[in-house]
Amino acid sequence: MSDETRTSRGSRASRRTRRGLAAAAALLLAGLAAAPVAAATGERTQQTRRGDLVAVTPVADRDAGQVRSFLTGWDVDADGVRYGLRAYRLTYRTVDPYGAPTTATGLLTLPRGGGHRLDLVSDTHGTMVDRDYAPSVSEDFGRVPSYVNAAAGRAVAAPDYLGLGKGPGPHPYMDTVSSVTASVDMLRAARTAAERLGRPLTGAVYATGFSQGGQVAMALGRALEEGADRHFRLVALAPVSGPYDLEGQEMPALFDGRVNDTSGVLYIAYWLVAQNRLHPLYKDPSEAFRAPWASRVEGLLDGSHEQEDVVRGLAPSVKQLLTPAFHERLRHPSGAVLDAMRTADHTCDWKPDVPVRLYAAAGDTDVPLGNTRTCARTLAGQGARVRVVDQGAVDHFGSVLVSAPQVVRFFDGVRR
Repeated sequence: MSDETRTSRGSRASRRTRRGLAAAAALLLAGLAAAPVAAATGERTQQTRRGDLVAVTPVADRDAGQVRSFLTGWDVDADGVRYGLRAYRLTYRTVDPYGAPTTATGLLTLPRGGGHRLDLVSDTHGTMVDRDYAPSVSEDFGRVPSYVNAAAGRAVAAPDYLGLGKGPGPHPYMDTVSSVTASVDMLRAARTAAERLGRPLTGAVYATGFSQGGQVAMALGRALEEGADRHFRLVALAPVSGPYDLEGQEMPALFDGRVNDTSGVLYIAYWLVAQNRLHPLYKDPSEAFRAPWASRVEGLLDGSHEQEDVVRGLAPSVKQLLTPAFHERLRHPSGAVLDAMRTADHTCDWKPDVPVRLYAAAGDTDVPLGNTRTCARTLAGQGARVRVVDQGAVDHFGSVLVSAPQVVRFFDGVRR
């Protein structure tokens, strides 16, 4: 479900890359100014639409050697790097979970070289509680898939989702519908921005994503095949370690030891707080969380705290975090709790007409492999041909580091 349960090496690399980005951005933005785009001004008078571009802000300019260094710093295979890249934060118009107009941000990454017209990769990221860790803001782990794919010669659109990056409001964590609308609208904004940057898109979309983003990638693929936007056509689908089965796999794994305590506490707290804004799960946090955590959990998950601070501020285990009644309610879900789970649990019950490869790892104690097995069986039951790639003993975080270059090679082998 997330990309935050990292090793100590990953945390040190995270801090180094954040400092490096701050220095590089200061130099970059001295020569490249943000480019606001008129919406409902005299320059453009028609009604604004979902996906309309509001602003383009350069955030990275890297040659091929720098891209290789970035990737090898995360122990990612950089043999597929052919080009340098340029990355931009896009601000665009979309809708919130209730359909009201809002804005969101995301990262558009373009190769420095290759063909004039570019195919597009949609890369949807994993769980993050800190809005400043989003792909368009931080040059950190979340940019690994974007950089791998762009350096291989494709454009990459990586939405921050609602409420992360520079978008307003709280993040509606694991709300599949709004994650898909934000992702589709990011594709639209990317199409406009790429055209204006002199690298028009072909309309072909390769969908990938990690953890929470793996589940979003499945749902986005379905939306594209069902005609969510006439300019885009799905070409291939390759999610990594997605929580596709909350009811049957992920939630039970929180209580039977398959999910480690640190990740389990983070996920369940985040999920309950976010879903309670959309479903009537509890009237007061004390109904779900024990003291003293009931009084602090919503504040910790307001988007301004780093993951390490959130984890330190919560209980050491799910059983200690939740009240006995709510613990049992999650172990035996019904009513609004079950509805919230099932709202996210239908991303694999369709038949993709494109090649599909599901990546996961047997050693994952954040999103157990059973989630991917369930998704594969469900897709096969609809008549789809699916291959599962089990990366073995690596952990959740490691599953995407190993898989990302393999996803690029899979996309390279797909014939449009």
